[in-house]
Amino acid sequence: MATTQDVSVGNFIRFNGELCLITEWQHRTPGNLRAFYQAKMRRVKDGKSAENRFRSGETVEIVRVETHELQYLYEEGDAFVCMNNDTYDQIPIQKFLFGDGSRFMKEGDTVIVAFEGETPISAEPPQHTVLEVTYTEPGVKGDTATNTLKPATVETGASVNVPLFVDTGEKIRIDTRTGTYVERVK
Repeated sequence: MATTQDVSVGNFIRFNGELCLITEWQHRTPGNLRAFYQAKMRRVKDGKSAENRFRSGETVEIVRVETHELQYLYEEGDAFVCMNNDTYDQIPIQKFLFGDGSRFMKEGDTVIVAFEGETPISAEPPQHTVLEVTYTEPGVKGDTATNTLKPATVETGASVNVPLFVDTGEKIRIDTRTGTYVERVK
């Protein structure tokens, strides 16, 4: 068993019988009171956030997690089927593990998935992806004095705000963490 001094942001711990990801971990020493650790956690099972205070030196169960790079193959129901490039095993991963970035995933993307044993517990889409714009309104010529954006639909069906100079058929780079336009790709 580890103590609170061994925990850091990004660790997985077992708290009240449930697996949680540490998103914030702060050591606090208020005035003349005892020091404690303030934790913000996200439950892996359903993605809900929780907060808790841990006493300094309290024992905590840190869970060992393995991460693998997998290739996204196709969508099936409420899961994405991914393949391990070393063993060629196909593993269904629940969509909610990818968060909002799943809107921009396309076949062939490399994703990072964390496993506890054989169970996938967290997943990250690629940070940036290049997608083709399938529909957008034409921009008005000469309206470039302000940083004006217009909605555009990309090949995955997601909607992104893009600058006026982007047209249908062009490829753009998107930040999957925020869902924003980064640049036009030649």
